[in-house]
Amino acid sequence: QVQLVESGGGSVQAGGSLRLSCVGSGRTFSPDAMAWFRRAPGKEREFVTSITWSGTITYSTNSMKGRFTISKDNAKNTVYLQMNSLKPEDTAVYYCTSRRAPGTAWQHWGQGTQVTVSS
Repeated sequence: QVQLVESGGGSVQAGGSLRLSCVGSGRTFSPDAMAWFRRAPGKEREFVTSITWSGTITYSTNSMKGRFTISKDNAKNTVYLQMNSLKPEDTAVYYCTSRRAPGTAWQHWGQGTQVTVSS
C-alpha cells in the first residue's frame, strides 16, 4: 500500500505564506510524479502543480507559477508546495497525489490539508 500524508496547512492573512509537505510511504511507493490539487468550497477539484521524480515541473496557471513553488526531496519521499502572496481565493483543501508512470491516472491521494486565507 501507498500512503500520502500532507501537513502544513493553516490560516493566514492575504499576502502571507505557507509551506505544505507531503510524505509518501509504503512498500510499493515508487512514483513517476507527484502533484498537488485543491478543492475550494463549492468548486471542483483542480490541478495546482506537479513534479516528476526527475524534476520536470508543470503549473496549472501562470498566476500559480509566480506564487507557488513545488519541490521535492527524493531521499525523504517528500514533496513540498511553497505558497507565497496568498489570496482569499486560494482557500481550499489541498491534496497530494502520486502516479506510477507517465500518462497514468493520479492513483493515490492524501487526506488533504486545509488552507484558509483571510482578507
